Amino acid sequence: MSFPTLSKNVWLLSIAHIFSFAGASVTFFLGGIIGAQLAPSLSWATMPVAAMVVGTALGTVPAAIVMSKKGRRFGFIGASIVASGSALVGAFALWHSHFWLYGLSCLTLGMSYAFVQHYRFAAAESVPIELAPKAISAILLSGVAGAFVGPNVVEYAQNWIPQRAFVGSYLALAVMVAIPAVILFWLNIPQPKQKNISGQGRSIKQLTQNPDFILAVVAATASYALMVFIMTASPVSMHLVDGHSISHAGMVIQWHIVGMFLPSLFIGSLITHYGHRRMMLIGIGALMVCISVSQVNQSVAGYWLSLVSLGIGWNFIFVSSTSLIVTTYREAEKYRAQGFNELMVFGAQAIASLSAGWLLLATSWQTINLMGLPLLGLLLMVIWWSYKKLKQQH
Repeated sequence: MSFPTLSKNVWLLSIAHIFSFAGASVTFFLGGIIGAQLAPSLSWATMPVAAMVVGTALGTVPAAIVMSKKGRRFGFIGASIVASGSALVGAFALWHSHFWLYGLSCLTLGMSYAFVQHYRFAAAESVPIELAPKAISAILLSGVAGAFVGPNVVEYAQNWIPQRAFVGSYLALAVMVAIPAVILFWLNIPQPKQKNISGQGRSIKQLTQNPDFILAVVAATASYALMVFIMTASPVSMHLVDGHSISHAGMVIQWHIVGMFLPSLFIGSLITHYGHRRMMLIGIGALMVCISVSQVNQSVAGYWLSLVSLGIGWNFIFVSSTSLIVTTYREAEKYRAQGFNELMVFGAQAIASLSAGWLLLATSWQTINLMGLPLLGLLLMVIWWSYKKLKQQH
């Protein structure tokens, strides 16, 4: 895959994403473990992770509104500052062993991450439409570095303050998530001319008359919900249920995130040559590998293979859906369409992450993986339906 043709904006966003993604990767890595230590009951262990996802869902519409009025750079820099403040609140909560304040810090960290999710749209808008898949892939590929930078830095900083575990981790996180505010000072995306995101272009109801728009939203929502559901439960299942070490759980999460982002090296070119639907089908196949392995192997190697397959499947479906949705709306409709898509994606994520902990403890690792099958069945039906609809229209 060739990246040199991409614009300066894409490179700036990619570098910034390494550090802005740290908030999410660290929360997924530590949230369940810290939650288990501080929560009044183990059934609340995954609440901090769920709080971050709920925060992201709550931030989707405000993110679209703020950036439609103030521009991408204002929104991204402001989100970086909020994320840094949230990490400092998290460090304070850990110092005082305050579970609910820690959850609040994860909630506001998630709200800032709603802005980070627009990096991929900003990248796609910075290049010609035919290069959009590669621009989106470049943003996601930078997550590979983020997968190692975030968890490794916070693990290194874990004992900076020996009296309280992980306080140093969150102080280090506060520095990392502030770095994008400096990098993106040089971002140059023209401020949108429209004054608001309503009253111009087609409504959401009209946009949903396009089968590609429906497929893109359903694919993004289903893949992200399933990925978060299984990923949220995996550290708790590994460490608390199956007795694997925290370092092994961290290693599996890191490689899961590599699986999420490394295919971005080539997925953009594959989409260009073979189409969005074929790539989604390959992604569904990878998710089936994840579910199948979970049924027979709960060793560290089994978790590793399941979570890497989960990441690869998510990447194929999510990049395909994002590069498809940017072809379905006009300039005046982009914030409305993007905001709706993000609301659906992170609303489903919130439900998935909130339910992952107690469903794992009420059932088993095998059972919660099997719960993903209906989502994959739904996605297969929508792929087939949208293909038939488009053939009829042409």
